[in-house]
Parts: sequence; C-alpha cells; structure tokens
Amino acid sequence: MTTQTTAQGPFGLPTLEGILGGYSDIGTTLTRVAAGLFLMPHGAQKLFGWFGGYGLEATGQFFAGQLGFSNGYLAALGAGSVEFFGGLLLALGLFTRSAAIAVTVMLAVASTFHFGTGFFWTDGGWEYPILWAIVGFSFALKGGGRYSLDQKFGIKY
Repeated sequence: MTTQTTAQGPFGLPTLEGILGGYSDIGTTLTRVAAGLFLMPHGAQKLFGWFGGYGLEATGQFFAGQLGFSNGYLAALGAGSVEFFGGLLLALGLFTRSAAIAVTVMLAVASTFHFGTGFFWTDGGWEYPILWAIVGFSFALKGGGRYSLDQKFGIKY
C-alpha cells in the first residue's frame, strides 16, 4: 500500500506547492484563453465595428490622422487582425508562439503611443499595453501548454 504525503511547510502546514502544484497546466491554459478572448473584442472593434468600435475605414482614418501612420487603413487592418485572429489562435492554443509574437510586437508598438501620457492606464498611459505585451511574450517563450491544440496536433516550432 502506497501512502501519498503532502509537502509540509512552517508549523506542519501543507505547502501551496503540495496543494496547488499539480494545477499549473490549468493556470497556464486559463491565462492563455483569457488573454486571447480579451484581445478579440478589440480587434472586432477595429475590423467590424462591433462592441462600439468604428470599423476598418474610420479606424484607418484615425490611425492616419491622429497616430501618423502613412497608410492608416493597412495599420488598422494589421492591428485589428492581430488582435482578433491572433487572439483567437492564442485562445485555442493553435500556432501559439506565432500568434503570441504577433501580439507582442503589435502591443509593443501600441504602447509607444501611450508613453507621453504616463504610466497609468486610467490616464491613457502605457501600463495596459505593456502588460499585454508581456503576457504575449510569455506565451511566445512557453508555447500553448499541455491543454492546447498545438499539443493535441503535435505542432512544435
């Protein structure tokens, strides 16, 4: 008969590793799925005008007029596509590293438009886009994890 013991910490209490250590793959999956799903509505605003967005034409005009892109339409198409389709791929864990790199680059660029307004997102600062860029970069490094379509289909790159 085998007895399973839980690692004990101070005062004989079980450690968090002993309690939660077996769930790290679930935590990774929850973070990946949430990140992807949270990015998708931003892309849908730009591409389709959903969720109170302005759609591709108006967003392209904003990117050209207010942000200074020479081809605002193409920039809006790129940003919207990365957010929507890259977010979808991230949520599914399919081609995770490629999607995560695209998300990281897009958000790193987006953050540069926020530097002049300070740190805090509530003031239009760079806090939020940099946080999302770091989340994206972590999945570029780690991949989709155990519960991803990459894992299911054996996609390694």
